[in-house]
Amino acid sequence: MASPAKDSYLTLSAPSQGEFKDRGSKFIAYAFPIENELDWPFYLEQIKKEHPKARHHCFAYRLGLDGNQFRANDDGEPSGTAGRPILGQIDSFGLTNVFVVVVRYFGGTLLGTSGLIQAYKTSTQYALEAGQQVEKIIGDNFKLIFDYGIMGELMNSLKKLNIDIVAQHFEDLPSVEIAIRKSEVPEKLLYLKAYLLKVSTEEAALVETVPGLHIEPAT
Repeated sequence: MASPAKDSYLTLSAPSQGEFKDRGSKFIAYAFPIENELDWPFYLEQIKKEHPKARHHCFAYRLGLDGNQFRANDDGEPSGTAGRPILGQIDSFGLTNVFVVVVRYFGGTLLGTSGLIQAYKTSTQYALEAGQQVEKIIGDNFKLIFDYGIMGELMNSLKKLNIDIVAQHFEDLPSVEIAIRKSEVPEKLLYLKAYLLKVSTEEAALVETVPGLHIEPAT
């Protein structure tokens, strides 16, 4: 049996910050919620402008529901000591669509491989702990074009099913745009049809259209 489609993810609701010090070196982590690969370069550039004298600006991000889009950059630190620990913390918190950059000011004492890994890991941890997590829902939008004669029943049915109306248009052809959580689309559209036809869901499943109603994907 196929597993249900994943239709939500955890990310940050707003930017957050954390700081860690070790033997004179200072590590300042900045975490940002992002939507796509076009977002993170802007934040990286902003942090570089804020900290032009920092020795390193190491970063990592994870994107997408499947988490297949990611990148980890050590920015001159020994391979695997910065970007990977940063990415590891993003994953440890179960987050996606998150970009973290850690600024390092060198304190004069070499920290060694384990020291660097711990520093980048801990500063990222502090930044993510300081942030507010939010669950984002992935939904499908539909446009319902209807006759005025069924408007009252349609609106009542949408309310009963807790279907969100995101836009309404009442011109020659009245319509509403609705949003439904992706995993609930087949069930909610079936119940909507059943309510309007005043039949059982089993009977509604055998009917293709509802008189006076046209449903199409919203563009």
